Amino acid sequence: MLTTRWGAAVAVALGLSATATAQEKPPLKYPETKTVDQVDDYHGTKVQDPYRWLEDDVRTSEDVAAWVEAQNKVTQAYLNSIPWRGAIEKRITALYDYEKYGIPSKIGGKYFFTKNDGLQNQSVLYVQDKLDGPARVLLDPNSWSKDGTIALSGTAISDDGKYLAYGKAASGSDWNTWHVLDVATGKPLDDELKWVKFSGASWTADGRGFFYSRFPEPSKDAAFQALNENMKLYYHRLGTPQADDVLVYERPDHPKWGVNGQASEDGRYLVISVNDGTTSRKARVVYKDLAEPYGLPTELVPNHENKFSFLGNDGPVFYFQSDFNAPKYQVIAIDTRVPDKKNWKTVIPEAEETIEGVDLVGNLFVVSYLKDAYTRVKVFEMNGTPVREVQLPGIGTASGFGGRRTDTETFYSYSSFATPPSIFKYDLITGKSTLLRQAKVKFDPANYEVKQVFYASKDGTKVPMFIAYKKGLKLDGNNPCLLYGYGGFNISLTPGFSVSRLAWMEMGGVYAVANLRGGGEYGDAWHRAGTKLKKQNVFDDFIAAAEYLIDQKYTSPKKLAVLGGSNGGLLVGAVMTQRPDLFGAALPAVGVMDMLRFHKRTAGRFWVDDYGSSDDPEEFKALVKYSPYHNLKSGTRYPATLVTTADTDDRVVPGHSFKFAAMLQAAQSGEAPTLIRIETKAGHGAGKPTAKMIEEVADQWAFLSKALDFKPAVKE
Repeated sequence: MLTTRWGAAVAVALGLSATATAQEKPPLKYPETKTVDQVDDYHGTKVQDPYRWLEDDVRTSEDVAAWVEAQNKVTQAYLNSIPWRGAIEKRITALYDYEKYGIPSKIGGKYFFTKNDGLQNQSVLYVQDKLDGPARVLLDPNSWSKDGTIALSGTAISDDGKYLAYGKAASGSDWNTWHVLDVATGKPLDDELKWVKFSGASWTADGRGFFYSRFPEPSKDAAFQALNENMKLYYHRLGTPQADDVLVYERPDHPKWGVNGQASEDGRYLVISVNDGTTSRKARVVYKDLAEPYGLPTELVPNHENKFSFLGNDGPVFYFQSDFNAPKYQVIAIDTRVPDKKNWKTVIPEAEETIEGVDLVGNLFVVSYLKDAYTRVKVFEMNGTPVREVQLPGIGTASGFGGRRTDTETFYSYSSFATPPSIFKYDLITGKSTLLRQAKVKFDPANYEVKQVFYASKDGTKVPMFIAYKKGLKLDGNNPCLLYGYGGFNISLTPGFSVSRLAWMEMGGVYAVANLRGGGEYGDAWHRAGTKLKKQNVFDDFIAAAEYLIDQKYTSPKKLAVLGGSNGGLLVGAVMTQRPDLFGAALPAVGVMDMLRFHKRTAGRFWVDDYGSSDDPEEFKALVKYSPYHNLKSGTRYPATLVTTADTDDRVVPGHSFKFAAMLQAAQSGEAPTLIRIETKAGHGAGKPTAKMIEEVADQWAFLSKALDFKPAVKE
C-alpha cells in the first residue's frame, strides 16, 4: 500500500492522471517541481522519495535556489492580493510598538537587563549600578547589521561583574561566535571563539576565564547540513587564542553525546552534564574538583537513567532537580563523598503538581510548579521546610527567580494571554513583590476572556486546553478559530502574552492552546506518553481538541485552523494528513516533515529520544505511519496550507518543508491553496528581527482570513 500511494503521488507530480478528482483545474499555477527516481529500502519496505533533491543546501544548489525563488514569487503574489493584508501588518506593528524589558540579573553589584524600545529589530543589553539609577548601553546588536539579522544569542557575566562573554548568531543560525567585553569601558577584547553551538559560558570564580562547549570545525560545504557530533568541553583563558583552549572533557567513544559544564557558585567544582539527546534526555553527571588542577573528572551519576539539573552545592553536597523516583520531579542532595544511590537524600519531595524549575537563591529554594499548565511558585528552606507561596497576579506564567546564595532579592516576570508582561522584584526575606516595570500595550485587557477547559482524548485521557477570545463571543460555530499545539520534548505550553495572539483575537478570532501529551505539563510520564511508539497519542490529543472546539460551537471545520512550529510543525503536518476534513487551514512552521531521514542532518540526531529512528525496524513502522511527507495522498482535498520555513534554518533544515510543500502541491485535488513562504537570512526562529516577525505574522493572519472566509476586524 505504501508504494502504491507513493506511485499515485508521483504520477500527479509528473502531470499524469492519477485520479478523477485530480482533473480539476487548480486555482493557482505552482512552479513545476521535478521528481527523481529515489527509492530507499527500510527493513524490506521500499519507500519512494521523489523530492530528495530538495534536501540540498540552498546556498550551494542552483536548482534549489531557483525553486525557492519561484515558490516565493507565487506565494507573495497571492498574499499581496489579499485586500486587508496591509491593514493587518499596520495593526500588528502598532501593537508591537511598546517597551519590552527583560528580567534583571544582579551580578557583581551591578544590574544587567535587556530592553527593546518597541520596534527595534534586536533588544539592547544595558547595565546600571542601582535599580533606580541611570542605565547605559552595554551591547546594541542593532549596530551589527543593517537588517537586524545578527542577534545576541547568549551572555555570561563574570562573578565580579567585570567581564561579559557573549554570543553572536547570524541569520538565525545555531552556530555562535563568542566574544568578550570589558563592562566598565564597554570595549571589546580580542577573544573570539568559533563553532560554538548548544552551549553557554560559565566563568571561573577568579574571572580569568570560562568553560564552554564546541564542535570541531566542519568543512565549508557541510557547516549547515552535516550532523553535529563530537561535542567537547573546553576552558578558555582570557587574552589567549582559541587554539590554546584547554580540553576539559570529551567522549570520543560516544560521538553523539552532548557535553556541557557549569562552575559551582563557590568556585570549587565544575559540574559536567553528559546527555545523549535533547533536553528531555536522561543525563549522567561528572564533576571535577577545580582545587585539584591535575585531578581527573569523577563520575557521580554513571548512567542515563534519570534527569539531573545542577542547582548548587554546600561543599561536597550537590543539589539537583531530578526525576529519580519522582516522575513529577523532586530536589535531591548527593554527597560526593558517599555517592551511592542509597545515600541520596530527598530535600523537597515530589508533589501532585509538576516541578518545572528550581533556583537556589538567598539560601532558599524557589520552586516553580505547574498546576494544570499554569505557574505556582513556592519557597523552601534549604532543608526542605516550606516558607511561603509567591502570590502571583492570576492564572498565567511566571519566570525568573535567578540569583546568588548571598542575594536578598530576586526578579521575575509574569504574563498571561490577555496580560502583558510585568517585571517584579521579590524580597526573599519578607516575601513582598514590588512592581518594577509594566508593559504598556495599546489594548484593554478587560475586553478579553481566558478560560481553561478539559476534554477527553481518543483513549479517554483528560487533556487541558486554554481558550481566549474577545468578550461577547457567540457560540454559534461561525467563529474563526486558531488551535495551537506542540506536544514534545518535555516542553510545557503555559499561558503567556503574545502580540500576534492578541492581534488574532482582536480580528475576531478564537485562540486555543492544547496541552498535549509529549509535553512536560504533568511530568515525565506525560512526556513519555507522547514519544516513540506512542507518538500517535499526541496527534489524537490534538484532533480531539479540534473536535471539542467544534462540538462546543466555538467554531466549525471550515472555520478552524491549526498552527505549530518545529515539532509543532510536525504535529500540524500529521493531523492535516490524517484528518484533512477537520480543518479549514493549516500553518505548519519549520516542521520536521520527513520522519525517516530527520536524524541524518545537523541536530536531528538529538531528536531520536522523542521520535525513535527509522534505523530501528519497530520504530520505522510507527514513523512511516504518521510522517507527514510520506502520508500525503494524491486526489485528496487538503485544507488551505501555508508552509513557513527559512532558507538558513540549520536546526530543522528547510528541506523538510520544501519536500512536504512540493508533495502537497502535487497531491492536492481541491481548490484550496497550498503555498510555502521561505524567509531569507533567517533560521529556526531564535534571533529573528522584529521586522521579519511582523511581516510573517501579517502574512499568516491574512492567509487565514481568506482561507477561513472572514473579513477581519482591523483597527486603523
